Amino acid sequence: MNQPAIIPMWRKSSYSNGTGGECVEIADLQSKVGVRDSKQPRGPHISVRRSAWERFVASLRTS
Repeated sequence: MNQPAIIPMWRKSSYSNGTGGECVEIADLQSKVGVRDSKQPRGPHISVRRSAWERFVASLRTS
């Protein structure tokens, strides 16, 4: 049975100042996290395993 397509809900970091600077957006994609350039919302995105994303974010918090 085909499951309906999930429309990603993209969001910017709370640290983004909203002036159109160099920002990325992320979206929950079931078992993965989507990452895209906020200046090109219709452009390509990458997806990474959720565990890899969590390790990446944790490493930023300890820097």
